[in-house]
Amino acid sequence: MTGSMKLTLTSRIACPLAAFLALAPHGAPSAYAATLAYISNERDATVSVVDVEAQKAVATWNVGRRPRGITLSADGRYVLICTSTDNAVEMRDRQDGHLVAQIAAGSDPEQFALSRDGKVLFVSNEDDSAVSALDIADRKVLWQVSVDREPEGLSESPDGHWLTAASEDGASLAFISLIDRSVVDKVPIKGRPRYPAYRPDGNEVWVSAEMAGVVHVLDAQSHGVLATIPFAPPGVANMRILPCGIRFTPDGKTALIALGRADMVAVVDVASRKVEAYIKVGARPWLLEITPDGTKAVVANGNSNDVSIIDIASRKVMATVPAGQGAWGVAITGSGAPSGG
Repeated sequence: MTGSMKLTLTSRIACPLAAFLALAPHGAPSAYAATLAYISNERDATVSVVDVEAQKAVATWNVGRRPRGITLSADGRYVLICTSTDNAVEMRDRQDGHLVAQIAAGSDPEQFALSRDGKVLFVSNEDDSAVSALDIADRKVLWQVSVDREPEGLSESPDGHWLTAASEDGASLAFISLIDRSVVDKVPIKGRPRYPAYRPDGNEVWVSAEMAGVVHVLDAQSHGVLATIPFAPPGVANMRILPCGIRFTPDGKTALIALGRADMVAVVDVASRKVEAYIKVGARPWLLEITPDGTKAVVANGNSNDVSIIDIASRKVMATVPAGQGAWGVAITGSGAPSGG
């Protein structure tokens, strides 16, 4: 572990907010009445706070440079943000956005996966070709493992035994044993793998292959490819179909997949692996998150600098809400899972 990975703390208030919301008293974030989405905006170093029910932005926080991966701590008190250019993870108070701690996280941290027990934050280090594990309570790096070039999306298996990392330039999917803290298997994935996601029952791993324009479905035990899901939204050139973020509804029956420059989100029936619908959203949807009740999805649109709020049942966009420049990642209160990995 290098000296650059030491813990750095600061009590500096990064962005005082006036009139955030009529919310619970400070220190009681669980009393929030609204479902809030937190959007990392990588080009203007901000986080937008969106009230999903009211369908409007209610606050903007100034954060560190190039924020990408974003999630909530298990207790709901903090928003955790990858500030990639700062080589750090910021821990911010969810109620008013003030900076609680800055944790050194290796070179170019990009995406997250919060452990199932909420104690560890797994971080992909793109420049280091590595994955780091951060202890959230002690705010320090516990361990790091090497993977193939340019790791990005991360996903932990539902049983907590495996962490899966997609290396876009290395064209592989690494299966990391969380017991041995080592890479046990590497599966070649053609077409620039970007984001893996375990099915809620743990039987399959779905991984988006951006340049191939498909999602591969792998057996979670054997790691063999079971199926490949293609996409063909009407009127969209194949070269613009660049799948990235994947999210499953809580019941595990439906997957929503952001298709990048196709400006679409695909709705896929999980059992049949068939595309049931395409939903037109903003420009270049990258990552997305589903509300805990499974009724809505919030999609970050990086080129139109906004978010689309989707009603999943009707498969329609309910609202488009302005965000910051380069909207990238999404975290939602109560979702229990990061959108950046």
